[in-house]
Amino acid sequence: MKKVFKRIFFIGFLIFILIQFYQPARNSNNGQVSTLGFNTVYKVPVDVQNILQISCYNCHSNNTNYKWYDVVQPARMLVEMHIKEAKENLNFDEWANYSTRKQENKLDRMVKQIKAGEMPLPSYTIIHKDAKLTVVQKELIINWINTLQVNKEEETLKK
Repeated sequence: MKKVFKRIFFIGFLIFILIQFYQPARNSNNGQVSTLGFNTVYKVPVDVQNILQISCYNCHSNNTNYKWYDVVQPARMLVEMHIKEAKENLNFDEWANYSTRKQENKLDRMVKQIKAGEMPLPSYTIIHKDAKLTVVQKELIINWINTLQVNKEEETLKK
């Protein structure tokens, strides 16, 4: 029985070591600032930008700050899958490519998800404690987005 357990453990360990050689491409622009980013469309206040950077950009931009445990398989595959899915839903670095209507929908969705506590994902904030939004941070982001939307409506009415 011990021999079988040792053999299973050894095979499992060998598989673990071998999958470390599979490393998908990283989500990184080496810190380059996007010319199509969220900040090129809106004048984002520094405090709001800092919150978005800490709580959202790791998954929802083209620049992810990986931790040591993010490159260990099989966690690496899971992280990359989450980033890919997140960027398909919202990519702050591609914001200017979105139509005005899509931008407005994304902003509405952001507000709804922040209010509901859906974003950032609870599974993300378990490990990244600094990404968890406080009540004050949520209000700050939501109020800023609401101000954007009111200003846009006023512009439309003037035309």
